This record gives sequence, C-alpha cells and structure tokens, in this order.
Amino acid sequence: MRVWWLSAGLALYCLAQSAAAGTLLVVGDSISAGAGLDIRQGWVSLLQTRLKDEGFDDQVVNASISGDTSAGGQARLPALLAAHKPSLVVLELGGNDGLRGQPPEQLQQNLASMIEHAREAGAKVVLLGMRLPPNYGVRYNTAFAKVYAQLAEQEKVALVPFFLEGVGGVPGMMQADGIHPAQVAQQRLLENAWPTIKPLL
Repeated sequence: MRVWWLSAGLALYCLAQSAAAGTLLVVGDSISAGAGLDIRQGWVSLLQTRLKDEGFDDQVVNASISGDTSAGGQARLPALLAAHKPSLVVLELGGNDGLRGQPPEQLQQNLASMIEHAREAGAKVVLLGMRLPPNYGVRYNTAFAKVYAQLAEQEKVALVPFFLEGVGGVPGMMQADGIHPAQVAQQRLLENAWPTIKPLL
C-alpha cells in the first residue's frame, strides 16, 4: 500500500509539474534569430538551456525573423499566440524600425498592440529595449529610446532597458557588420535578459 501511495504521489507531482510548465515565445528580429550564427549558438537557445539547468520545464519557441519590424511582428503575433498559447511573450523588436528611420510613434503603437494581444491571450510580457547608433542623431535617438520606457510604464510590463548593454559598440562583441552580436556576445545577451524573465516564469 505504501509503495502504491508513493507511486501515486509521484504521478500527481509529475502531473502538476507538467501542468505548470508553459511556453515562452520570443518574437524578435535578427538579434534573436541569430543572424550570422548557428542558431544553436544564439541567446534564445542558451535561454532554453538555462531554463533546463535551473529546473524549469518551460519550452522556448523562437519566432524571430531577420529583418522583421514591429509592424511585421504585430501582423504575425495573433497566429503565433493561437498556435503556441504562451504563458510568457518576449518582444525583441524595433531595431529595424529605427535603422529605417521610421516614426517612433508608430513603433510605440505597434508594440502596444502586441502587448495588448499577448495579454488578451493570457500571457505575460517582457519588453527588450533597444537603442540606435549615435549617427542617427540625438533627437531621433532620444525619441526612439523613450518608446520602451514609456511603454513599460504605461502598460506595466517588465522591461530590459537596453538589451545590448555591454555588447552594442563594444570591440569584439559584434560581427564584422557592426550590427549583429557575435557568438561571444550571446551569453551576455542572456544575462541581460534573464533577471527580468525568471521572475515571470
């Protein structure tokens, strides 16, 4: 009888653990798609490994596409939410909007819409903030950077202020194009995001 009880208890525990496990959906651009790298070397793959190492059963779905903009992400998100039913959505978008000189107001509207859709689907949201190279000018760069802080405050979502902290513009941390993080930088990207992601799992 005692053996049965232990087995039943273990089965219930495993069932509870399985039920608690969720899906973490990353919607981003080339930075999260691992452009120029083997996808297994990218920070999103490292995130899946970190989850496993720390005892989380959550599965990571990387829905990032190189070259994507906030408008592209907004268009793709409803189908992704329906297909994967994530408990947490990580938004890493906006860099391409900025590099193309698109209005920061449009970026903010697109990201706000994505946050709303994710919440309606029952998911929490983490926003990964971006900044632009200085050659885009102080006025535009300032307006661009404010988008993420304003969204985080208005929508009450978790924010990593600058996802490329310690990577962007740092010698040896970027690929030859000066735009995409090198392999050596992927662990730093994970460390930048992990303290914000972990409490929401």
